[in-house]
Amino acid sequence: MIPLPTFKRRFAHGIHPDELTEQTVHLPIQRVPFVSNYVLPLGQHLGAPARPTVKTGERVQRGQLIAEPGAFVSTTLHSPVTGVVRAIAPRRYPNGKLQQAIEIEADPYATQRLEAKPSIDWASLSGDEFINHIQQAGIVGMGGAAFPTHVKYALPDGMHIKHLVINGAECEPYLTNDHRLMLERPDAVLQGVEIARQKLDAEQVTIGVEINKADAIDILEKKIKHLKYQHIKVIPLRVKYPQGAEKMLIQSLFGIEVPVGQLPRDVGITVNNVGTIVAIADYFNTGLPLIERIVTVSGPGVEKPANLIVPLGTPVREVLRFCGGLKQTTREVIMGGPMMGMPIASLDVPILKGSSGIIAFTAEQTAKPKEYPCIHCGRCAEACPHFLNPSRLARLSKVSRYEEMAQFHAMECVECGACTFSCPSGIPIVQLIKVGKTEIRKTGALSK
Repeated sequence: MIPLPTFKRRFAHGIHPDELTEQTVHLPIQRVPFVSNYVLPLGQHLGAPARPTVKTGERVQRGQLIAEPGAFVSTTLHSPVTGVVRAIAPRRYPNGKLQQAIEIEADPYATQRLEAKPSIDWASLSGDEFINHIQQAGIVGMGGAAFPTHVKYALPDGMHIKHLVINGAECEPYLTNDHRLMLERPDAVLQGVEIARQKLDAEQVTIGVEINKADAIDILEKKIKHLKYQHIKVIPLRVKYPQGAEKMLIQSLFGIEVPVGQLPRDVGITVNNVGTIVAIADYFNTGLPLIERIVTVSGPGVEKPANLIVPLGTPVREVLRFCGGLKQTTREVIMGGPMMGMPIASLDVPILKGSSGIIAFTAEQTAKPKEYPCIHCGRCAEACPHFLNPSRLARLSKVSRYEEMAQFHAMECVECGACTFSCPSGIPIVQLIKVGKTEIRKTGALSK
């Protein structure tokens, strides 16, 4: 049995950016109204894109399957509304590229209520049946990576999970959707935890929550004690970024370093985000597939910050309109958090399964620092939680030496941005590494 940690245990390196959650941390979750058009990209999860199962002109019901998995490492898509399929064609993705998508026009006269379905008897499902249900529900990692959840539960023969870890760290500045979810739906969190624990046959569940969410820690501990969940423990964690990264969270909780090239399951651990585990509970309780998610809308450039339940495919423009729109001083909108999120190419791009936040910045936050030559101070290396040399990787990327980047473990970089945040010379280190990683994949340098 892996020993539970003392309060002082934490991962090495990392940074301490300002939390900046005061705009939304006390705001209850609201539901946005339905809008007229929705765009569902087929590749909004890691792995193979989904394949459409509907045709242009076909009427669909809210919650209906509209795309099936394209491979095992892939997942389904379901309609977020009752309406008509208007197009299956390339549409703008948040990164600016065109991607095949299903566009649905909502029926203005439909109630948009989900048809009542009986709960699913998850306890009677075999391991393979449970995995298939998770895949068919379209559930992915809700922390931002959007990795198909069923793949984490498909363990090789002979592999055993000792610890199921629930990631409640939410360490990115501005984001509060996981925090609010733990506060407002602790019963669903614990029910999802118990479903996953039993199906994984895990010995222990550890919910890691940073101590700046003391109210969430308190309510979860009270629920666990009241409901007598003997296998679940809540562990308070010191506030540090990027503690929400799987390997960092494991190191903080158990003092275990997941070796290079290996996954958490290789050390007997599976990690799920709080939002993912609630999606599992909702699916088995009501048959609700993943057709909506909670999004934090915040930042100095938005009029009315909020934590919102948003149907997938909703244009960002409509979400911002519900929040009073953008201020005139707004210069950039980020999808995700400010550290790992991406600036969006247009306000008409859709909310995806991995869209944890919409953050609006003014000129003050987006002003790029003047870039100076590297002074070899080592601050980026001190910040990197994976003990890489970010400065070296960035220099290699600049001169297109991708094979060398691969040899120096560039693919271990989780693109957390701690290096860029720490650089006194204003060098966009993580952006250079991202470019290099893309080229490594294209050129096959990793296998050379």
